[in-house]
Amino acid sequence: MTPETPGALADALTALRAELDAIPLGLDVPGVEEARRARDELAAQVDDYVLPRLRQMDAPLLMVVGGSTGAGKSTLVNSLVGAVVSEAGVLRPTTRAPVLVCHPEDVRWFEGERVLPALSRTTGGAAPAGSLRLVPTDVLPAGLALLDSPDIDSLVVSNRTLARQLLGAADAWLFVTTAARYADAVQWELLHAARERSTALAVVLDRVPPDAVEEVSGHLRSMLAEHGLSRPRLLVVPETELEDGLLPAAALAPVRRWLDELAADAQARAALVRGTLQGALDSLGGRVGGLAAALEAQLAVSSDLQAGLDGAYDRALEEVDEALRSGALLRGEVLARWQDVVGTGKVMRALEGRVGWVRDRVRALVTGKPAAAAELRPSRRASTRSCRLPGTAPPSGSCEPGASACPDAPCSRTPRGSTPPRQSSSGGRGTRSVPGRRRSSSSYSAKGLRSGRAPGSRRSASTARGSRSCWPSSSIRAG
Repeated sequence: MTPETPGALADALTALRAELDAIPLGLDVPGVEEARRARDELAAQVDDYVLPRLRQMDAPLLMVVGGSTGAGKSTLVNSLVGAVVSEAGVLRPTTRAPVLVCHPEDVRWFEGERVLPALSRTTGGAAPAGSLRLVPTDVLPAGLALLDSPDIDSLVVSNRTLARQLLGAADAWLFVTTAARYADAVQWELLHAARERSTALAVVLDRVPPDAVEEVSGHLRSMLAEHGLSRPRLLVVPETELEDGLLPAAALAPVRRWLDELAADAQARAALVRGTLQGALDSLGGRVGGLAAALEAQLAVSSDLQAGLDGAYDRALEEVDEALRSGALLRGEVLARWQDVVGTGKVMRALEGRVGWVRDRVRALVTGKPAAAAELRPSRRASTRSCRLPGTAPPSGSCEPGASACPDAPCSRTPRGSTPPRQSSSGGRGTRSVPGRRRSSSSYSAKGLRSGRAPGSRRSASTARGSRSCWPSSSIRAG
């Protein structure tokens, strides 16, 4: 970073921040949880530290006091201030909302949204979750602020997330551990992150038995060197009795001396700030590269899933086409369900009636014979007009001209002593006069009526049989 390029660098960081929001990482592939956390931490650090510090290099140095559960972070902050400003106790977790302690002249740098814009600001009393409590005090020198953070290994997920966010927003870490827990894995994970980002770091080894100070501190120094952290300052606080909840001045002396030296040297503070900022900028390439690899893995899995989906769809479509061509689709369950739907009710009855009508019409066209319905209608009219029950008197005009006579019916015989029907000049066939009706056909002579046939006609077996029937043959055929 050079003094001539802060504006262009800020623009590039703003564009990077927008790109981070566009990385979904929605597929649950191996390593996706780590990638999501890295994305969120990088976005938070750009918002909370890199951009604000790049725009205001003269702001006070922000030192975050972090560590594991029960390490004594809040007790250390209270002892440095000389008053209880951050509650400490035996219940875990204890620090629910972070507490920022600074000189009254420096409050203006932190009461706005310059750093940690997602946290609301409160002053005095207990702060609700999701807020940042500001505590001004004359004990701390101007140009230096201390921020007491939640436990990095808290059982509450939101506390762990907030602790990491605060450490990412710091110019320097004051990392607190104990003689019993300095080898815990969670702490070393964060120490590795501080090394990769070149974050200024000081380690407080708390609650060390007086007779084991050299042994325990020597072992911790060797572990720091093995992990590439030989530069951090190691501050040892021996195990001692608290005085009104605060560490005695003698036990606190190493930490207070180092902070006083840092607060008194503006150039040292500026160098520390520049070193941390440069380390954060230098770490962006590798961190963005890791996110790019995670995104490529997401795209590869997405492509494989899409290919598998397309293949399954194509195979299913081919199976449906084959089933349609072979008729297999209309067998089995599909056919049974279709028959259940159309086999009963109005659908099938309507289809059957229409098919029967078309069949009769086609047959009539082919054979030249009228349809059955056309034959049936006149036959029924003729049969109902020509017959009556034996032994009953015929109604007036009940016999129609041309109707087949029933030999046993009274209307088919001429009574004795009555005048036979008048013969016409055309072959002896006379007409019977029916009052009020028009003669439309010839009537049989008395002989023809008695014999059941007209004079001059040949009697056949069918005629003989028909003379005994009350129904015309046309009606029999239609029936």
